[in-house]
Amino acid sequence: MTRTTRLAATATAFAVAALIPLTAAPAHAATGPATHDGLTWQVVATGPQGTVEVGGGSGNASNPYHGDTPATATLPVLCLGVDDSPAPAGITIGFFSGWAQGTLAVSRPVKGSRLNSRAAADTICQSTFGIGWRQAEFHDGHYGPDLAQTGGWNFWGYGTLPTDTRFWIAIDTNPANPWN
Repeated sequence: MTRTTRLAATATAFAVAALIPLTAAPAHAATGPATHDGLTWQVVATGPQGTVEVGGGSGNASNPYHGDTPATATLPVLCLGVDDSPAPAGITIGFFSGWAQGTLAVSRPVKGSRLNSRAAADTICQSTFGIGWRQAEFHDGHYGPDLAQTGGWNFWGYGTLPTDTRFWIAIDTNPANPWN
């Protein structure tokens, strides 16, 4: 084997080894379909400069403690591409309505039972919008000096979303996801 061939083989081996953790399922990932009710949100307002506010909506439409929509429902996944965009002028941000620091978009509709792990939901966002996209999470709204604090319930981001549907959103602090 020549030195060049060995270097190429070594580089290929390192590249393949680096990909294994990204493609292997986490040890805690579910293998069957999800069955738990999941948390859903909707558009609650549109704002200046192509911004949209998302949240649970009025009344008891959203349940961040136990989920509000059966895993048998077919809805889009709310996806977030964080690019550290500053909040534009014209929106008021705070604990209950923060800034997501990026762009919001929705995937094609998927059955909640397909969301058997956070990684499964993130993969839907990445396959639809590209590397770096993930499922949006209840606490993605930032506020305060340098947007260093996070809140919940609603948040703003750039994007154009359908106003006539709900969408799957993750929550890290409660068992309100289809995979719980």
